[in-house]
Amino acid sequence: MYTQDTFQAQRSQLVELLVSGSLEGFESVLDWLLSWEVLSWEDYEGLSLLGQPVSHLARRLLDTVWNKGAWGCELLTAAVQETQADRQPPELPGCWEPHSPHPARDLQSHRPAIVRRLYGHVEGVLDLAQARGFISQYECDEIRRPIFTSSQRARRLLDLATVKANGLAAFLLQCVQELPVPLALPFEDAACKRYMSKLRTTISAQSRFLSTYDGTENLCLEEIYTENALEIRMEADMAGPLQQSPATLGLEELFSTRGHLNEDADTVLVVGEAGSGKSTLLQQLHLLWASGRAFQEFIFVFPFSCRQLQCLAKPLSVWTLLFEHCCWPDLGQQDVFQVLLDHPERILLTFDGFDEFKFRFMDRERHCCPTAPTSVQSLLFNLLQGNLLKNARKVLTSRPDAVSASLRKHVRTELSLKGFSEEGIELYLRRRHREPGVADRLIRLLRATSALHSLCHLPVFSWMVSKCHQELLLQGGGSPKTTTDMYLLILQHFLLHASPLDSAAHGLGAGLLQGRFPTLLRLGRLALWGLGTCCYVFSTKQLQAAHVDSEDVSLGFLVRAKRVVPGSTAPLEFLHITFQCFFAAFYLALSADTPPSSLRHLFNGHGPGCSPLARVLPKLCVQGSGYKEGSVAALLQGAEPHNLQITAAFLAGLLSQERRGLLAECQVSEKALLCRQACTRRCLARSLRKHFRCIPPAVPGEAKSMHAMPSFIWLVRSLYEMQEERLAREAVRRLDVGHLKLTFCSVGPAECAALAFVLRHLRQPVALQLDHNSVGDIGVEQLLPCLGVCKALYLRDNNVSDRGICKLTEHALRCERLQKLALGNNHITAVGAEVLAQGLRANTSLQFLGFWGNKVGDRGAQALAEALGDHQSLRWLSLVGNNIGSVGAQALALMLEKNVALEELCLEENHVQDEGVCCLAKGLEKNSSLKVLKLSNNRITSLGAEALLQTLEKNDTILEVWLRGNTFSPEEIEKLSHRDTRLLL
Repeated sequence: MYTQDTFQAQRSQLVELLVSGSLEGFESVLDWLLSWEVLSWEDYEGLSLLGQPVSHLARRLLDTVWNKGAWGCELLTAAVQETQADRQPPELPGCWEPHSPHPARDLQSHRPAIVRRLYGHVEGVLDLAQARGFISQYECDEIRRPIFTSSQRARRLLDLATVKANGLAAFLLQCVQELPVPLALPFEDAACKRYMSKLRTTISAQSRFLSTYDGTENLCLEEIYTENALEIRMEADMAGPLQQSPATLGLEELFSTRGHLNEDADTVLVVGEAGSGKSTLLQQLHLLWASGRAFQEFIFVFPFSCRQLQCLAKPLSVWTLLFEHCCWPDLGQQDVFQVLLDHPERILLTFDGFDEFKFRFMDRERHCCPTAPTSVQSLLFNLLQGNLLKNARKVLTSRPDAVSASLRKHVRTELSLKGFSEEGIELYLRRRHREPGVADRLIRLLRATSALHSLCHLPVFSWMVSKCHQELLLQGGGSPKTTTDMYLLILQHFLLHASPLDSAAHGLGAGLLQGRFPTLLRLGRLALWGLGTCCYVFSTKQLQAAHVDSEDVSLGFLVRAKRVVPGSTAPLEFLHITFQCFFAAFYLALSADTPPSSLRHLFNGHGPGCSPLARVLPKLCVQGSGYKEGSVAALLQGAEPHNLQITAAFLAGLLSQERRGLLAECQVSEKALLCRQACTRRCLARSLRKHFRCIPPAVPGEAKSMHAMPSFIWLVRSLYEMQEERLAREAVRRLDVGHLKLTFCSVGPAECAALAFVLRHLRQPVALQLDHNSVGDIGVEQLLPCLGVCKALYLRDNNVSDRGICKLTEHALRCERLQKLALGNNHITAVGAEVLAQGLRANTSLQFLGFWGNKVGDRGAQALAEALGDHQSLRWLSLVGNNIGSVGAQALALMLEKNVALEELCLEENHVQDEGVCCLAKGLEKNSSLKVLKLSNNRITSLGAEALLQTLEKNDTILEVWLRGNTFSPEEIEKLSHRDTRLLL
């Protein structure tokens, strides 16, 4: 028998079901409940308020039905099941009572069937009702508002008939009886089925092959696609010490019910750095849908590219966007469009590369009519907000810096694309190189050169390594260390392949660069102009204006634009946005038209004092800056900050001492090069000083702390690209902080290499906090050179595994300055714990060790316990949430008998139970140092508590024993708390 307790237990699932679909689905549930008289008319009116979030209405409905009793709860569950199954309601009776005394009640009793019968005929019924004088023009217009689907218009008409006493209800009864019986679903319509087939076939053809960045190969996406780490993104204020690691999702879980920021929003946001694989992820999504393997809850999928959309100058409507710029219905365009409007929950729209959309997101201009034209930016922004096609799912990809707080308000879930794992890099290379031995040699090379390995976690670098495998393996091309090195290598690769065979034996230089220098400058000028005007696809006219000819294009750096919008005149784009930034930097470094003073605009945007207005209205700022339109300074001021940062790092790398000989071969004035190099150094130093001046003074009694912003990371990256020890040493000479916080800063392995290169020159020990980034095992290896200056290292939630712990233990635990190590919420098992335990035996400095949220188990706990028995410095140990049972607790108890330094032991969220607690109690009898023991949520009963109480009678050192969340009754809690106040229950 269904009870209210059962209903209450299912409440969260019912809320999820009620809000997971569309408002249409919620209103269908109300139809059933009205027809079954579970809801009164007053109840219904309170649940039909326009503008209210569906999640609020769903919870109000559950509260209302709860008050009806068990029968109402059971019928609500039945209504949800009917709606989820999309069953056709029972047909209307053969005839109505000719003179029904209660026509409004009859309409309500058969409401689900009447709504379905009216579907597709509402417009005609409205016209007839207005002509007969039953409804006014105003009432007709209200029902016909563009935001309503056909079913919703039918419901509004029935609602009006309930409250009007002028015969409208009886008129509707007669009309409905005369209407034809509808098809089971509107999707069965011939025009609709044909369009669905065409759309699926079109997207399958577009997504089946993956064009490489250079456009020279078409690879089968199924054979080459490699999973990328996709995580639910956490905000800083959500990440407490006991917070679990962000959930890692597979692509098929993109619309998972986890991690919702706004249940009433429709947009899933996928953020990732340039080159992290966002476009390929969407292409795989499209292929899975088109092939019928996933995402089949959507009947219509419409893919768009933001860099292509921004080329559309003419106003357009939803109709124009879907049909003219994606896929045109060959039959029944109006019928197909009406199905789309009536069933938005079956639609998926994807928008790739929002960071390349030149218009900044604003939610002030509302546009709600799907047939009325508006600007492309207004159309996109209103789709993302849900003002258009509400309840249609949207997926938006972007680099993190381009996502504003106002846009995040309209995001349902935010996911972060982290790049390849170490295993992912190897899998990708094996899929790219199936020739015997090639992939193995490349993998060995990467493992032997950690700097190159650290770059490859971004798929774009893995592609470069794959592309240049002959230079790396066969021609002794060396091992690139920096990003600039890698792009110069790919530049060499393209130039060699476009050069006569007799020059192929020589590397970059020896006339190769000089021979193509004019072409490279023209490409660089085009790239810089594109960045300054937020243009990333180039029409024939724009190419001609930049004097880029077919021979320049033949080098391969410009390729045909992907997913060109029909009618667009923008056929070419750079291989990738990072290549556009590289060529812009090449132009800035070597063009005679670049005044050295203009380079400061590359670095001024990095500082925390950068004007928000300059970021929001770059064109306005340029117009008022006094710089000539089209000048280098004006273009740099108009470029997006994230593109400026990438360009600045490339410029620093090109102007490094190591590259002076290479650039000199281009016969550029040595004086000009030295001047630009000096200007770059000054700009870097000045920008860093701005950051350091913003550091607040230290709180009395605490170390001075600096919470760095992501832009600080790019300054450090620029220093690393220059590879000049003296410059790095000078840069941090003024950095006087005891705590450097870099949480949520998108720090990956490449950033770790840059940080280590700079921070190892610090004069004073520093606590380096890198929580909630993407350091990984490769990043840990890159950090090793700076561990000597670290007094604390925080690596919580960084995808560190046992392999990373092995590297860390080998170096970190030998550093006498290191006092704190926080490794919470990673992927460390008993193997890593055993390695760490071995290192602890010889360590005499570590005072705090945080290991919560890993998987060390009993075996790992035993290893750590054995190593810590006679450890003289460790005062705080956390093994929270590590699946430790009574065996591990027994080993820790033996450690407590011998240890004389440990003051706090945290074992919450494990499986210690009574047996383990009794062992710990026995160990505490011989311990004189432990002050706090935390055992919350360990399935402990009064038996374990009794053992602790007996020990507390003999131990005066213990100040607190945490026992919250265990299996005590209220009476036991009250009794135990009175016996010893040190028990925190």
